[in-house]
Amino acid sequence: MSSQPTLLNRIVATIHQAHLQIRMIARWIAPSVLRIALALPFLRSGLTRWDSFLSLSPGTLFLFEEQFRLHTFGGEYALPAPDQLASLTATAEILLPILLIFGLATRFAALGLLVMTGVIQLVFPDGWANFHLYWAALALGVIAIVPGAISVDCGFRRMVNGFRPSGSKW
Repeated sequence: MSSQPTLLNRIVATIHQAHLQIRMIARWIAPSVLRIALALPFLRSGLTRWDSFLSLSPGTLFLFEEQFRLHTFGGEYALPAPDQLASLTATAEILLPILLIFGLATRFAALGLLVMTGVIQLVFPDGWANFHLYWAALALGVIAIVPGAISVDCGFRRMVNGFRPSGSKW
């Protein structure tokens, strides 16, 4: 028997190396893509809710006061405290996506958008197949996996681990 690698062995080794490279690239890129994919629809919506700095648009206030209704328990109900809810929603639609894009407090930001998606589902019960299911899946994916190497969270983790005393279990 020859100790020379066969053509089949070389093909298998090449495929294995390609697989390892793809996996390494995906570990770097996938978390960032998931974070950005979840952040963009909410950020775009949040930008439409403001007229100027700290001034909600009249259209946003009208929607929360007159148009948006909770569809639950077999009925349709007005939103509680619509002006405050409009301010909270508009702020969250700007702040949480920015946190996600930078990868700062990533899991908490994704959880906030998951909760927001659940509330949106109560307001627009027919939207689950078009948007809400995908937003929820993205949010759960971001919560389930690490924020990724390209994130502020990862940078903080590296700083903390770099300054950890040797032998520490922390």
